[in-house]
Amino acid sequence: MKSGQATIKDIAERLDISPSTVSRALRNHPDINPGTKERIAALAEELDYHPNSIAQSLQKRRSSTIGVIVPAIKHYFFAAVISGIEDVFYEAGYTITVCQSNETYEREVINTRALVSNRVAGLLISISQTTKKSDHFKMLQRRGIPFVFFDRVCEDINVDKVVVDDYEGAFKAVEHLILSGYKRIAHLAGPKQISIGKDRFRGYFDALQKHDMPFDDSLVVCGGFNEEDGILGFQKLRQLEKLPDAIFAVNDPVAVGAFMQIKEMGLKIPDDVALVGFSDNPGVSLLDPPLTTVAQPQYQIGQAAAKMLLQQIDRGQEVDEPQVEILKTKLIVRKST
Repeated sequence: MKSGQATIKDIAERLDISPSTVSRALRNHPDINPGTKERIAALAEELDYHPNSIAQSLQKRRSSTIGVIVPAIKHYFFAAVISGIEDVFYEAGYTITVCQSNETYEREVINTRALVSNRVAGLLISISQTTKKSDHFKMLQRRGIPFVFFDRVCEDINVDKVVVDDYEGAFKAVEHLILSGYKRIAHLAGPKQISIGKDRFRGYFDALQKHDMPFDDSLVVCGGFNEEDGILGFQKLRQLEKLPDAIFAVNDPVAVGAFMQIKEMGLKIPDDVALVGFSDNPGVSLLDPPLTTVAQPQYQIGQAAAKMLLQQIDRGQEVDEPQVEILKTKLIVRKST
């Protein structure tokens, strides 16, 4: 064997068998004798052989790598989703490459193109809060590259999607506040163009309507999905002549930002202002008081999206009607309300 990385040809020459036999044995092909498989596997380990994934991807025009694009890895929600994704693909013999858009459309486009250039077998995507155009996703469709949206989806692209019932979760959260006696309920909302922001706002609005509560546009502050958006959002609410007596935040990080501001003002939660989040991230149950929130099955979202993408990959060019899987949420009532 020449110096450098061992190849299938090196193993074949050492064992005096054909390279094709080695290749099939390493893929556990049923036609290869078990004894031959054992000899090949033992020598491959001895020579520290690793398959050349780049060469394989050139032959197959696809790799065994799955691309995952998320807005921000720092959020527990996306970390838990990625864990679900990785577990499914590990069992299926794939590896994953994770990119973050950092909540910017431009970086999302760059990530998409880079993953396509690396011949990924498919993509799982949750769009950024600034994404308004979908040309880069239409490019995937034109090229026949399988992909699935999860959590934050692009609504004008007809493709498989995995989401939670954001509307129902928000509705139940706000109805809980109403039934607990709160009269002036604010909403720290997400971006208007993002699916989860729109659906959670609709849940907020319809809960007010159902219980004959007036809708006050000044009590809705649109922002992003981070703690600083909760800080800025509550700073705007405190400028009103009358503070809200309860707040429904679009997600837990925004709720935590508002939580910090409420405490900084010397107000008490829930006596002065009640607070509800969305996600049930670790840590929110340890706040003082613990945060009421809407739990969503993060790990299961990742699993469902990964299984859906595997089905697409297995179908090949066969076209089925795109499917949308909607997972349920659960209201977790704690002392912040």
